[in-house]
Order: sequence, then C-alpha cells, then structure tokens
Amino acid sequence: MACEASLAESAFDPSAEITRFTAAHALAGGIVSFIGQVRVGEGVEALELRHYAPLTLPGMVALAEATVTRWALDGLSIIHRSGVMLPGEPIVLVLAAARHRRDAFAAADYAMDHLKSESWFWKREKIAGIWRWIEPRAQDYADLARWDRSV
Repeated sequence: MACEASLAESAFDPSAEITRFTAAHALAGGIVSFIGQVRVGEGVEALELRHYAPLTLPGMVALAEATVTRWALDGLSIIHRSGVMLPGEPIVLVLAAARHRRDAFAAADYAMDHLKSESWFWKREKIAGIWRWIEPRAQDYADLARWDRSV
C-alpha cells in the first residue's frame, strides 16, 4: 500500500496528479479526490500559506500514515501548496484509493479535516490590497473532533 505526501512550492496540475494516481491504483474499486482551491470572489486577491519546513512535510507524512492505518486503502496521496496563490489556483489535493468507496471517502475527509485544523501552515489572504491572517474556524475544530468518536 502506497502513501505519499508532498509539499509544492509552486503550482501543480491536479488533473495530471489524478491521472498518475489512478493509473497506479488500477485495482482499486474507488478513487476519491478532493481539490481545495483559492476561492474566487468575496474580494480575495491572493492567498498565502507559509510553513515551518522542519515540521510541515514530516507532519504531512505522519498524517498520511495515520490515515492509511485507519482505513483499508490501496493508496493515498496528499499534495499541499505553500507560497502565494491567486483565486482559482489549487491549494491542496487529497487522493484516496480503496477496494470500497466508503473507505476512500472517509480517508479523504479525515485527511482534509486534519489538514484544515492541525496543519503546519500559517494562512493569510489579501483583500483590497490588505493582508490579514486567517485562523481555523470553530467549525473546522468541530469537524476534526468528530473523528475522535468514530472509526
């Protein structure tokens, strides 16, 4: 079972990554993909994610490993951007392959909830030429907490 995590310092092509992952997991009964992107609208001009290198990639790898031990997966891939991104650009891609769809859906959801609330990134957005820091919302923490009660 293959699991991978990578940190992208520049733009990546989600379609190419999905194609590569799907080809590598041809025996999977289901492949789930989640693409998080910079929102278009609401005045957002740019989004920036900063990180602390000694923690970021090791943390992402640990999350990937924890995810694959929790569900019966054929494969898992997490790609996360850092740096400045423009509206419409991808931020994160989570791919999960499993014999059965529910494991793939749950694994992708779990990984995203952890990335959203426990990640090793500092996020800020630019609106009307002014940068402001963004903190996780209460809902992000509630989404994360539900995994403590479920399998």
